[in-house]
Amino acid sequence: MKKWIRKWDLSVIYKVFLVLLDIVFINISSFLALWIRFNMYLADIPIEYYTSVKELVIPNTIATLIVFAIFKLYTSLWRYASIKELVNIIEACAVCMLLNVLGYYLTYRPIYRSYFVLYGAALFLLTCLSRFSYRLIRLLYRSNLHGAHMRNTMIIGAGEACNVVMKELELSTKLDSKLCCIIDDNPRKHGTYIHGVKVVGGRDSILENAQKYGITEIIIAIPSASKAEQRKILEICQKVPNCDLKILPGVYQLVNGDVTVSKLRHVEIEDLLGREPVQITTEKIGRYVSDKVVLVTGGGGSIGSELCRQIAANGVRQLIIFDIYENNAYEIQQELRAKYPYLDLVVLIGSVRNGRKLNSVFAEYRPDIVYHAAAHKHVPLMEDSPNEAIKNNVFGTYKVALAADRFGTQKFVLISTDKAVNPTNIMGASKRMCEMIIQMFNNHSKTEFVAVRFGNVLGSNGSVIPLFKKQIEAGGPVTVTHPDIIRYFMTIPEAVSLVLQAGASAKGGEIFVLDMGQPVKIADLARNLIQLSGFVPDRDIEIKYTGLRPGEKLYEELLMDEEGLQETENELIHIGKPIEFDEDEFVRDLEDLYREAYAETKEMKQIVHKIVPTYHLREADIERDKKIQESLHDEFPDHNPELPSAFLDHTAAYNGPKDKEAAK
Repeated sequence: MKKWIRKWDLSVIYKVFLVLLDIVFINISSFLALWIRFNMYLADIPIEYYTSVKELVIPNTIATLIVFAIFKLYTSLWRYASIKELVNIIEACAVCMLLNVLGYYLTYRPIYRSYFVLYGAALFLLTCLSRFSYRLIRLLYRSNLHGAHMRNTMIIGAGEACNVVMKELELSTKLDSKLCCIIDDNPRKHGTYIHGVKVVGGRDSILENAQKYGITEIIIAIPSASKAEQRKILEICQKVPNCDLKILPGVYQLVNGDVTVSKLRHVEIEDLLGREPVQITTEKIGRYVSDKVVLVTGGGGSIGSELCRQIAANGVRQLIIFDIYENNAYEIQQELRAKYPYLDLVVLIGSVRNGRKLNSVFAEYRPDIVYHAAAHKHVPLMEDSPNEAIKNNVFGTYKVALAADRFGTQKFVLISTDKAVNPTNIMGASKRMCEMIIQMFNNHSKTEFVAVRFGNVLGSNGSVIPLFKKQIEAGGPVTVTHPDIIRYFMTIPEAVSLVLQAGASAKGGEIFVLDMGQPVKIADLARNLIQLSGFVPDRDIEIKYTGLRPGEKLYEELLMDEEGLQETENELIHIGKPIEFDEDEFVRDLEDLYREAYAETKEMKQIVHKIVPTYHLREADIERDKKIQESLHDEFPDHNPELPSAFLDHTAAYNGPKDKEAAK
């Protein structure tokens, strides 16, 4: 309250000060008009003219103050004044001049005709002085106002965004920026000036001018440029040593007039991917999830939580979050409750391995749509705990799909990965089997089963970017497995938008694939992140190559050769045709896999290889597993683990027609 009163007091004091200043300037203008007309000699001013002006001082002052108030000369923020405010001053002074004409002639007071023009001109100049003096002082003494630690700033882009940003920087007390030069690729702008700052050349001169002016800050003000174009410019800017890079977020802010210093942000690693964000038809998604009961397994994870956010924003009837990790589930629960207080939100703790729990959840809530995001995803960890990958990913997916089929779910969307294509590790192989499971269910169920396949997600839990950032904060080294390793990347919102689009567009049986642009070298990603953090790679922060981890590939694929591609309404989203396989044999293999995985035997990997032939057991793993089994047998000769029964007999669990069209 006190703070508000202080602000109110300052505002009133400022307006009172302007009124008092105007009273002085109005009367100075009147007598200046007399003084200038008679060659600046007071003795030459006729007494009748002096008397006329003196007698109209009070009514003229009151009338002028009223006109100034009408034209908002006391309510405008003059530190942000522009041409509009200047026009207001001109119009106000013109009206005051006309009122003077009427006043003198209606009262028959003697005055010379040129008085009115001189009075109007003097009033205009003095009013401008009172309103624009603040900006003039800042322009003349800017270095003193900003402090001793100035940043030499280069702006890239000589368009409207540059113009607005420059005005903001000149007025801002937040940034200690000294505008040194402007870069633009348009040769017609070279050598011209914007607010007194020269356009020195195109992008090929960035490094040269950065050295010439000692640039320590670069602002990229080209919001209309494509991501690919921005990436090319950023790659040049990164070569400027000890330089802070900032970027103007988007062109929509120019349309809204919302470009301010506060909108500038530091360049993020996403800006270097060189791909436009995937645009999703949110109206279609909204119509699809609106008034539906939606279940998200793994709803507390990186992908799952963003799914919940976007689903909650689209008018869902009821949202059910199912997760084994209560901390993540609690966080997304509190976030959604705060943002959507009227959302019917249910948060349940449980494992997708628990078929009975899943059946009870489906029986009680009868979800219309299921987004299955629960999975173990870390490749190296799953190589060390392969049985857990199979239990959670494969049979967790099977049990959720089975419950969806049993209880009449309309659509089931599996979150898959590019690692499921020709997998060489247990995590990828498990996800490939998940795709096969939903393909099999889609052939025999009324529920429409689809998969969504994408690459690495920037910023997700355990992803490479947070790891690199922690290593940089610790002073290095930044660890990369191989200098040539490449990956596809996308942002979490893109991944989730694709998942939602799949649910809205799916007919059943599709594998949706995102066109993720060009793959990115992990070593380049590490180098870029080090530079964006203000360090020089291999000088300030070492990049250390540790060698490929077990099961890791140099590159990932998004489609198998046999799958082909089919276009969708979104040119960046494609559909891969599922590969046919023998379902009966697959079910028998799953039963064997279930027994071996839960019995914790090493033969489980042989079955994985049989189902997914690209997954190969390494000789070292075979030898190690053999020694473990021999050791167990020597130590516990009578040990014969009781193998659990088949996971949930597929044929007994679903007794409907084998033909999907007949089922429908």
